[in-house]
Amino acid sequence: MDNFKQQEQEPVNPGPNEELKKPSVLDTIQQLGQTAVPASESNIFCMTIIGQVEGHLVLPPQNKTTKYEHLIPQLVAVEQNPKIEGIFIVLNTVGGDVEAGLAIAEMIATLSKPTVTLVLGGGHSIGVPIAVSSDFSIIAETATMTIHPIRLNGLVIGVPQTFEYLDKMQERVIRFITSHSEISEQKLKELMFKTGELTRDIGTTVIGADAVKYGLIDTIGGVGDGIRELNRRIEANRKQIPGGVVQ
Repeated sequence: MDNFKQQEQEPVNPGPNEELKKPSVLDTIQQLGQTAVPASESNIFCMTIIGQVEGHLVLPPQNKTTKYEHLIPQLVAVEQNPKIEGIFIVLNTVGGDVEAGLAIAEMIATLSKPTVTLVLGGGHSIGVPIAVSSDFSIIAETATMTIHPIRLNGLVIGVPQTFEYLDKMQERVIRFITSHSEISEQKLKELMFKTGELTRDIGTTVIGADAVKYGLIDTIGGVGDGIRELNRRIEANRKQIPGGVVQ
């Protein structure tokens, strides 16, 4: 009887299958599309915008998407975290929802911390405003950017108000791109409404060097260039005192 009580009081070590469950890499991929990279704690936050920017409508499961409702809380958290001193945004996107893309671009543009964007592969359609929203933008030599007018999918009511709304939305995109890059409005519209280059649409596809030549992107480069530029801006940011005067 005593032996039984003693056994009853002894703590039972949980087996390997009974340990507290921690978020696995698979869970992270499913929820945020990101893997836990084994690395030391960094003062730079890396954000990836891959595939299609998903907005108010859920896209088919076979589409690789970036959900804007996942990115916005991350950007708010980064802004509030004193340990994060800079944000590095990597893009390889075909575009997507216009308002969701503009929301992400506005969030990046209004961050108080240094930001650098890098276009790898492609930064098409609404990916263009996101690419130029940072303090400094870089594009890979082989990367491309498609500039074209916005389109409406689904049921469209053929009344003047619909076309007026579409025109206003187009102006929002143009205004944002020209105010966050060196490209002129005239040149942007010329590229946007060009005919004969795209198979099923009007517009232009520009490669890395052309994007820099037109003033859309700041420079050609890669990951190393982006991290160096971001560290340089972080260092300059550290030297500033509250009055805004460099020590």
